[in-house]
Amino acid sequence: MDRLELVKVRALQIAVRIWNPEAPRTLVAWHGLARHGGDFAALARELGPEWRILAPDTPGRGLSSWSLHPAHDYLYAHYLEVAVALLDHFELERVPWVGTSMGGLLGLLLAAEPTTASRIERLVLNDVGPELDPDGLASLASYFSSMHRFVNFGDLEAELRNHYTGFGIDSDDAWRQLALDSARRLPDGSWTYHYDPRIAEQFIHDTPRDTWADWRAIQCPLMVIRGASSPLLAQESIERMRQEQPNLVSLEVPGCGHAPMLDRPSQVTPLADFLNHTDTAADTPARPWWQRGYDWLRKVAGH
Repeated sequence: MDRLELVKVRALQIAVRIWNPEAPRTLVAWHGLARHGGDFAALARELGPEWRILAPDTPGRGLSSWSLHPAHDYLYAHYLEVAVALLDHFELERVPWVGTSMGGLLGLLLAAEPTTASRIERLVLNDVGPELDPDGLASLASYFSSMHRFVNFGDLEAELRNHYTGFGIDSDDAWRQLALDSARRLPDGSWTYHYDPRIAEQFIHDTPRDTWADWRAIQCPLMVIRGASSPLLAQESIERMRQEQPNLVSLEVPGCGHAPMLDRPSQVTPLADFLNHTDTAADTPARPWWQRGYDWLRKVAGH
């Protein structure tokens, strides 16, 4: 991280981790349910100095404020407000978005909502989509809703290695760094994770919505990355996603579950190719059917 910016959104302070702050291009990278923006350090390194990476910590995670009103603030509706406030703060009218898990769903909603769709230039979903395995979701909700306490820092690291095996991390140094970035010391000297355990209450309080309708509404270019052994995003869901959005770009990452860390060339190079794609026809939002029909009639009539 090259810079940390603290942005006040109503009563909460939102920490935004920034890499390459003077770079000419900007990418918003949003983390998963119980993670934080620090997870994108390797992505920033792999993308290189051309990209300014803005990676917020969602309320209740990392360096951002914990909410005194979880039933109100730990919801997608509130995360949407936070996201728009950050886009406004950084004066980003239109920006590419990479989202892991929860961060991907947040980007999906922004790209689908008529009032915010124009803000998302292109969208990358990392191991998430409009349909997720209910058993996998239930497992996430159960794990993250309880307080995890460890007598020693080494116990916390061992648990991280066990629980986050789907990240595909393959070096001791990377596991140690993940533990350092994930730990919070308690007053009695024991250790726990960095996040507010009440973040999982969004599974109780959030309002269900038709995310397939949201998916169909998106008009910006789309990419989905799936861990080959993901417990949340099935290959069949990818196929249906492509049926609804035929231009969908997809990447399956071997040796990963939920979710790839986007930390190595084999994952980042295809992502960078997608971000750098300059097919203006694909980047232009589709015109409404009635306008396309009118254009066709004018062409037939010779005008």
